[in-house]
Amino acid sequence: MSPTHPAWTRAWEADVVLRDGGAAHIRPIRPADADALQAFHVAQSPRSTYLRFFAPMPRLSPRDLTRFTTVDHHDRVALVVLVGEAIIGVGRYDRVGDGVAEVAFNVSDAHQGRGVGSVLLEHLVVAAREQGITRFVAEVLPENRKMLDVFTEAGFATTRAVEDGVVMLTVDVTPTDRSREVMEAREHRAEAESLRRLLHPRSVVVVGAGRRPGSVGGRLLADLVGGGFTGAVHVVHPEADVVRGVPAVRSLSDVPGPVDLAVVAVPAESVNGVVAELAQLDVRGLVVVSSGFAEVDADGLARQRELLRLARVHGMRLVGPTSFGIINTDPAVRLNASLAPVVPPSGGLGLFSQSGALGVAVLDAAHRRGLGVSTFVSAGNRADVSGNDCMQYWQDDPATSVVGLYLESVGNPRKFSRVARGLARTKPVVVVKSGVSSFTVPPGHAVRETRAPREALDAMLRQAGVIRVDNVHQLFDVAQLLQTQPLPAGERVGVVANSGALAALAAEAAVSWGLDVADPVVVAPEADASEVRTALERVFTDPDVDVVVACLIPPVAEVDREVVTALQEVAAAAGKPCAACLVALVGGVEPTRTLQPPSRPRDDDDGAGRPAAAALPVYTTPEDAVRSLAAVVRYAAWRRRDHGARVAPAGTDARAARALVESLLDGRTPDDPPLRLEQEEVAALLACYGVQLWPVVTVRSADEAVRAADRVGWPVVVKATERHLRHPGLGGVRLDVSDARELRAHVDAMLAGPAGSGGGPAPALLVQAMAPSGISVLVRTLEDPLFGPLVSFGLAGDTTVLLGDVSHRIPPLTDVDVVDLVRTLRAAPRLFGYMGTPAVDVGSLEDLLARISVMADDLPEVFSSELSPVQVAERGLAVLGAQVELAVPVGRSDAGRRVLPA
Repeated sequence: MSPTHPAWTRAWEADVVLRDGGAAHIRPIRPADADALQAFHVAQSPRSTYLRFFAPMPRLSPRDLTRFTTVDHHDRVALVVLVGEAIIGVGRYDRVGDGVAEVAFNVSDAHQGRGVGSVLLEHLVVAAREQGITRFVAEVLPENRKMLDVFTEAGFATTRAVEDGVVMLTVDVTPTDRSREVMEAREHRAEAESLRRLLHPRSVVVVGAGRRPGSVGGRLLADLVGGGFTGAVHVVHPEADVVRGVPAVRSLSDVPGPVDLAVVAVPAESVNGVVAELAQLDVRGLVVVSSGFAEVDADGLARQRELLRLARVHGMRLVGPTSFGIINTDPAVRLNASLAPVVPPSGGLGLFSQSGALGVAVLDAAHRRGLGVSTFVSAGNRADVSGNDCMQYWQDDPATSVVGLYLESVGNPRKFSRVARGLARTKPVVVVKSGVSSFTVPPGHAVRETRAPREALDAMLRQAGVIRVDNVHQLFDVAQLLQTQPLPAGERVGVVANSGALAALAAEAAVSWGLDVADPVVVAPEADASEVRTALERVFTDPDVDVVVACLIPPVAEVDREVVTALQEVAAAAGKPCAACLVALVGGVEPTRTLQPPSRPRDDDDGAGRPAAAALPVYTTPEDAVRSLAAVVRYAAWRRRDHGARVAPAGTDARAARALVESLLDGRTPDDPPLRLEQEEVAALLACYGVQLWPVVTVRSADEAVRAADRVGWPVVVKATERHLRHPGLGGVRLDVSDARELRAHVDAMLAGPAGSGGGPAPALLVQAMAPSGISVLVRTLEDPLFGPLVSFGLAGDTTVLLGDVSHRIPPLTDVDVVDLVRTLRAAPRLFGYMGTPAVDVGSLEDLLARISVMADDLPEVFSSELSPVQVAERGLAVLGAQVELAVPVGRSDAGRRVLPA
């Protein structure tokens, strides 16, 4: 692709979140920006101008304006950051040598401290690497500490020297672990802050609050006021002086600003005009409950895109459209800007829902179960604010201890995996993904197409430590256990019951979920509280029990409250998680809920230090209780694990690999079909990552076959060129051929049969050195528009083809991810000496997987690759075949720079 192709500049244009949570737009500079650039320049202080140009420069000359705004997007690149139509920052580089460019920045005085310079550097680095730049150089005055910090704190390898009173910086723009950590930390802080500003407003304006009964806007206003919002409330009405008890103004221009949050409930065709007016109030957060956007038709999609553009241009974060609102139960805020008929009490559960209607059902379920909620966000069409943003906020929110997400689509799985993994290390994340297929996308949701297998989403969630459940009922089953109980130390389950049938159900359920079960302890159905307490203490104090399932059924009508209190007290004293199955109403309370401790001391409490009763998760069936425990046990095991370090195999050369793929794709565009590489090209690419492809020779006669065998080394294998003919029984493979006579006979027979029919104008076969005996496996990668790189692994043969026994992971991988990639196969025992067969060199296999994962992560140009067969022997392995396709990438959704979804 030509470097001046418009696709380059489109890929460099993006919306970003700055340090203070405000949105901004970044794009390549244009000649039409001359006036805006001049306005930016003359607004700068003389000191800022001097630090940038090393000389006074009150105005830019016409020549300078032309030079600065007219670039070729290859040797000269300039990016601008805008809020509204105003430029608030400029970053540029000029190529000054082979792989070297001089870089400079200028940030508006009024916007310094917002992280504009660091955003510009991130985006310039990505653009530079695409254009073959490997190093930036910069001249910075020593007193320009802010600019020096932009470079030195970015995490890239940087050197500095002082010449003639100027600091000379050299920055290697190759990504490092540190540069990735810095970028992700900055992204986290910015996105968390943008959500904090939405959920902690000091003032709210409701637009569209009518006085008639049933008005959506009126309902929102009533709930906002009735919920006791602690900030200022404004309402706009063209005629009324008071709406729902709140003084009204005639127009938005009459609202005293600034306003933190706007809730909009007007017809869809009026929304964008309202947003343009809200910009004058310096609004930072926007909740649009109106429908009639991308979920309805093409006109609605265009309307939604314009809504998002307007919000981003004016620095707003947008929830919706078709949102059911947001809630923050913090007593210092008490924000209920939602359509929920019932708001749960304050608590530790953070909830996100993409579906509006189901969002209300989610809140209702939380209320019925007695689960406290910290914050709730209904994303609607998810035009802007997503589950990723909410997870960034909840990671630092002290009020949130458990996170629940109802997802109808995942717009950026690669980022979701990264953010969720960071959150799950300290707070459990429970996800409901709706739809029969993992990739069912509802109308209105902007999601890229995918070529990934359906199992990829499940693999991504497991890799991130996320607890996936099938429905909202299970989400709360798991959430109430997580919110009320400590995490288990292991997977050994103790069962206490007053019914042998219930005990058997619980034990069988635990075994089916892969848990270890101790012998159940069963008391008589009519056992009193003292007998039940003794049985419970026996199980809870057993050192071989990590979690307890207590199943109680009343002999007559309802479970004795004293029995339940005994269970709560024993569980609290033991400090082990417990799930209770109470097959009856407890004092008239719905059983599937969180049972709180008694509000008053027991009448027979002797004050001798009996432990306080704990909150208890209660389920209607043993199976529900055990399923929830099993999910929490797996999560706790994931959390206890060492998650490893990012793989970085020795002997790789990413720069050489990039140079190779760029040369092979020279002149191609994203619209061209994938390019299948020749074997020599495949071998050269794999060699860049320390992977040796065994040579193979194409032959068309017995004489050629003998000469090829002499070259590659005896014994040899002879294979058909058509891969499907190599299946056992089809005659397409001859193994361990050790002499010329035997080889000639095999070649003549194969060329005369089906195996010699697929090699082009003349029948052809493949000759290759015979690899040591072992187990054949396959390794695949896929560059997916939605997921980005995906690495897949399986054993060659029927376990993969017929049974679909393939494991998947999303790079970048840690060494632990690589281990899991191998061991999560159902057929993995074959690699470790199954049924007395020799174990193979799994270490070499894991090294190969690590190298291929790094290649897939480094090179989005690798459209697909397949290494097959890979023969893993007792010592070492041999890559006997490989295919690679290259394509000009469309750009990853999580590409090493901060970008909001388009």
